Amino acid sequence: MTAACLPLGRRLADYLVRADEVILARHLSETAPPVPVDPGAKLRVGVDLGTAYLVLVVLDEAGIPLAGEWQFAQVVRDGLVVDFMGAVDLLRGMKTRVERRIGRGLTHAGTGYPPGVPPVEARAKMNVIEAAGMDCAGTIDEPTAANNVLLLREGAIVDVGGGTTGIAVVREGQVVYTADEPTGGTHFSLVVAGSLNISFEEAEAIKVTREEQPRLFPLVRPVMEKVASIIVRHVEGRDVRSIALVGGGSAFPGIAEVVQGYTGIPTSVTGNPVFVTPLGMALQHAGR
Repeated sequence: MTAACLPLGRRLADYLVRADEVILARHLSETAPPVPVDPGAKLRVGVDLGTAYLVLVVLDEAGIPLAGEWQFAQVVRDGLVVDFMGAVDLLRGMKTRVERRIGRGLTHAGTGYPPGVPPVEARAKMNVIEAAGMDCAGTIDEPTAANNVLLLREGAIVDVGGGTTGIAVVREGQVVYTADEPTGGTHFSLVVAGSLNISFEEAEAIKVTREEQPRLFPLVRPVMEKVASIIVRHVEGRDVRSIALVGGGSAFPGIAEVVQGYTGIPTSVTGNPVFVTPLGMALQHAGR
């Protein structure tokens, strides 16, 4: 299997369903039953240090998701590590819990960064991984990582993260242009908090509550339109005919319709969009 290729015969939807079954929230990961893994098998590991969430994924050498964990965290802001020790402590705990599940140690992990982030900040994410007890297998920009899973031949991939929106234009399966600008899921929460006069933490909680999302949609729609305006600016003149949304911010219902209405370009959201980029980070590097 090459780096940028899903396991042979796997449909994207099935692949993401599998990922959702084994990549668990922290409170579930702590008590999840063991996952039998061959002690001698090579593993692919990805770590996404995002503005809103930390995600650790473990794949087998063929790229099939085996285990993982995600949790809300505020140790990164707009792609920059702002709480180094906090990030290390959280990742070390995630590593320990996932190791318990698979019955073996994790020795390495790949990671990623938003396009345009200075090299020193990309290095900071590598340092977090190494301080948590793993070798960094390498880094990749986040939209390119997402395309390791989506395998888009033509169009644009838009990674709506916690703090930024990353854009990659794809031609003949290769990323030919990337950009990144502030605005993402954290801005959804800030708008909700201000509109409802509640704390940011409360806003984060209700933002991801399905029953609450219809009443919150009018509040966050202007932020979605801001995301769409960023997309328009970066795809203009590039003959982009389709947009694929990934990242946690794109999980809010209705965003694809808003982006499509604003841009006039057919737009879709993958299933389990928060896991697409970390899976692509793991797929980028050969198993060890």
